[in-house]
Parts: sequence; C-alpha cells; structure tokens
Amino acid sequence: MKKTVFASLVATLVAASGSYAQVHDLITPDGVTVTSANPTAPVVRGGGGSLYDNGPLINSPGTGAGGADESLVQNNSLGLTTLGIRNSLALTDRASDEFVIPDALGWQIDSCTLYGYQTGSTTTSTITAVNLQIWDGSPDLPGSTVVFGDNATNRMASTDWSGIYRAAESTAGDTTRPIMAQEITIDTVLGPGTYWLDWQTDGTLGSGPWAPPITINGQTVTGNGLVSVDDGATWASFVDGGLATAQGFPFFCDGSVISAATLEVPALGGFGLAAFGALLAGLALIFVKRR
Repeated sequence: MKKTVFASLVATLVAASGSYAQVHDLITPDGVTVTSANPTAPVVRGGGGSLYDNGPLINSPGTGAGGADESLVQNNSLGLTTLGIRNSLALTDRASDEFVIPDALGWQIDSCTLYGYQTGSTTTSTITAVNLQIWDGSPDLPGSTVVFGDNATNRMASTDWSGIYRAAESTAGDTTRPIMAQEITIDTVLGPGTYWLDWQTDGTLGSGPWAPPITINGQTVTGNGLVSVDDGATWASFVDGGLATAQGFPFFCDGSVISAATLEVPALGGFGLAAFGALLAGLALIFVKRR
C-alpha cells in the first residue's frame, strides 16, 4: 500500500509542476523499489581508467554476496533514494556527463567504460548495445556540436559484470542489480577543452537499462550529469529522487596524453635517406643553374 501511495504522490507532484521528468529506479520509504518520476533541479557543478576517471561507484568494498563489492544508496544515513536513472534506447532516454582535457596537445582516447544494469539479471550481462557521441560543450547549449560518434551506431566492444551489486543501505546484500561494465570503442584524438559524453543503452530484459550515479560515502551531491527522455531534444539535470541533489555518472577512459615526442617525425630508413639525398641534390642543381 505504501508503495502505491508513494508512487502516486510523486507522479502527482510532477504533473502539477509541469516540470521535465526523469525516470528513476527508486527506494520508497518502506524500502521497496519503484519506477517513478521526479522534477528537475538546477545544475550543481561539481576513479580506474589510465587516462581519466569521472568518479567512484563502489562505496562498500567486499561486503556483497560472495565477497563482491557493493554500490549502496545511502538512504538510511543521507536520505538518498535513486538506485539508477533510466538510460533506455527503446524508450529514448539518454545520459550525459562532462570531462576536461587540460593537456596542451590533447588526448588519444582509445575507449571509455560506462556502467548500467537491468534489475533481475544474473551476473551474465544482458546489455546488447550502447551508442555514444562526444560534444564540444554541454548538449543542452545551442552552440555545442558533436565532434565524435552519433546517436545510432553500436560502439560497444564488450560487456561484463563489473563485480559490483547496486543496492541500498537498507537492502545490503541484495543481488538483483548486478552492474555491468560496457567498454565503448572511441579511438579518436581530441584537443584541450571541455567535452561531454552522451549515450544510451539497450538490453534484453524489460527493466531499464538503468545508469547508476557516482556514489561517495557522506556526499549527497556527486556531479553535474544530464538526462534526456526525448532522445536528446531536451535535457535536464540528473538529480536524486529523494533529495533532488545533483548527481554525476561514473565512467572512465583509457588512452594516452599526446606529447611532443608523439608528434616527432619518425626516423628515415635507408630508402627514405636516399630519396631525401636525391631531393637535396636536385635542389642544389637548380640553385647552381639559376646562378
């Protein structure tokens, strides 16, 4: 009964406010989870990849079933309620979050790893596709443009269980939300600046897929992620369903920082040296004739 009343109350508040709605996997006051909607809130600006890590997901290492790590919603200690935000290709949801390249010559980004789950799956991944694009600014700003990827091509190279379960403090040990890690092929070079990843996920189950937020013990604000429920036509801040505090998405990228050494001209082989010598001889001959 509490579950029904709570879900109806949230839906009524959203309808009354006319606000942009985002679809959460929520913990209700009685500890039961429901899918519901929550109004937006203002953006609040706010680690495993070899190149970049946007934030942690594990906040209870080794406490899950079989010694697995857990990512626990701090519902008892902080009042947070969102297990994940819907990120479904079939239902036109998208997620976005930013990263900054500070290095003068930019980065070679080989891949990025994103997280998602479908409630009720086993530890065998049910994720089948991820499309991704990179913007040169926030996707909700008119001047931003896509500099890599698109909103249709499946760029997922692999998907596996991350070794993490998503649960709540009140349901620690629950195994119904094993989080999958999706490796996305990027293989592109980007110069210095601020960029935004923008992605959506597909899977074989009816639940979600859902994208969990960055999870840090003692913190209610974890980033400035964005969500869209209309395939990127409009965007809103990703906020917790209970506190309406801004949340970020965990992801990491692998690749390398481009250095001056990377850009050096490779040493010439024997044929190259001969060709270079012939070129110099030809230039010298032209110079002599002109004199």
